[in-house]
Amino acid sequence: MPFVGTDDVIKVLVGLRRSGKSDMLRLIQRRLVAEGNNPSQFISMNFEDYALSKYHDPDVLYPYLIERLDAVEGTPYIFLDEVQEVRGFEKIVNSLRSATRADVIITGSNSTLLSGELATYLGGRYVQFEVFPFGYSEFADARRQIHGDDSFDAFLREGGMPFVATGDWDEESRRTYLTDIYRSVVLRDVVRRHRIRDVALLERIVMFAMQNTGNMLSSSAIAAYLKAERIDVSPQTVINYLEYCREAFLLERMNRTDLVGKQVLKTLQKYYVADHGLRGAIVGDGTAQIQGVLENMVAMEGLRRGYTVSVGAVNGKEVDFVFDKGSQRRYVQVTYLIDSDKTAEREFGVFRDVPDNYPKTVVSMDPILRPRDGIEHRRVDEFLLAEDW
Repeated sequence: MPFVGTDDVIKVLVGLRRSGKSDMLRLIQRRLVAEGNNPSQFISMNFEDYALSKYHDPDVLYPYLIERLDAVEGTPYIFLDEVQEVRGFEKIVNSLRSATRADVIITGSNSTLLSGELATYLGGRYVQFEVFPFGYSEFADARRQIHGDDSFDAFLREGGMPFVATGDWDEESRRTYLTDIYRSVVLRDVVRRHRIRDVALLERIVMFAMQNTGNMLSSSAIAAYLKAERIDVSPQTVINYLEYCREAFLLERMNRTDLVGKQVLKTLQKYYVADHGLRGAIVGDGTAQIQGVLENMVAMEGLRRGYTVSVGAVNGKEVDFVFDKGSQRRYVQVTYLIDSDKTAEREFGVFRDVPDNYPKTVVSMDPILRPRDGIEHRRVDEFLLAEDW
């Protein structure tokens, strides 16, 4: 991890609960030991541990950390896991950075809480990294160690939450675990932070977004749907609730980009779930909506690789994904199977209207690939593992 060993910069790991942030801290510690550091230099606290609940009070936590620091020989490393549970954590983190020689690494599960408060107090003296659930590559590595195979079908069903991917679960236990993660995110990171009273309404909106993974959505359309279900809600409330879920890393929003006018279009967006296995556990449709599930996998892989991901709009047609990173760009269409000439024309034909020569790819689960007109055709599993994008 970059910047470890630089005590003037706070390292911040953010991401969905149970996505592997704590494991990342342990990997950092393991690397530091391999580089010659002693574990006695580490001060580690996980604020989800009930035994540490008294340290949620900053007036208790700060003196405790200072006392521990005084006993450390060499460079001290402070690891504060799920630090948003501590009231006024940002003041403590800032003080540790400015008044001690400690190298501070923190994790959290709310992007606004961390970026907003830290930006205020640290004035840019922090770097942030998002930790995602496993992609297919990490899932395959974990599964080979446990089951001796790298089944893509298993990844399609189970998703990439690390505790699921690294264990041997029956379907009921896996669903229970993933449902508990969802409840934790919604009830702890959204409801409590934003003091939402109508929890049932929040869950209906989240469920609708999950059920419509890969579909263009608008707040007005969601509000109209709920009104037809005799639930009165304003489009602004829909927007707020979806944004709260983005802040908690449960959902990712993809805006539309006009590929001709180069403008971001704000009328419609797509929402994807941080982990498609989590989506399956909540929605309960398994792989029945496989088109949306495949799109979810590709979208999250793009984010995992550091791309800005949007949906392309060109002459009234839709390009599923536009991946941007610096001067790099790639266009990707995702479909389950190209089983007819009409489907082939829809997926490949849209690229004729794209006014540039960046790489263009159609990915599907077809056993036989049929590239055309200079456009790649790749299997989803191979594409997710490929290094050339």
